[in-house]
Amino acid sequence: MSEIFKKENIYLNESASSKKEAIEKAGTVLAEKGYVDADYITSMLDREEISTTYIGNKIAIPHGTEDSKKLVKQSGISVLQLPEGVMFDDNEVNIVVGIAGKDGEHLEILSKIAITCSEEENVERLIHAKSEEEIIAIFEEAE
Repeated sequence: MSEIFKKENIYLNESASSKKEAIEKAGTVLAEKGYVDADYITSMLDREEISTTYIGNKIAIPHGTEDSKKLVKQSGISVLQLPEGVMFDDNEVNIVVGIAGKDGEHLEILSKIAITCSEEENVERLIHAKSEEEIIAIFEEAE
């Protein structure tokens, strides 16, 4: 599972002026790295309109709609660390994890992220992590 968290897909000290911009940034990483077609980004924004992808503890996990599965080439995630935060409706978000799951793999990915991020201490460590390796290590501890 740890191979899903790749150093080149983790962006430290990012900023976003809106949740739309944060979702677009997370989706752009997935598209540029070849996990999804570019249209998947629109699907991520559509999904956010249906219901928020904010999961609590300053974490959002934007992903595509059910109809967008055909746009996923392979499973992958992007991680954006937003130390200044961005508002997802009434909630401040400091970590955005973009997800593209192929063949149901997204459920396993979501589970791992949820387990890691259910601990406030882990979330604080993610927000203040100084390296991509540190972020990967925090998620791997949940295995």
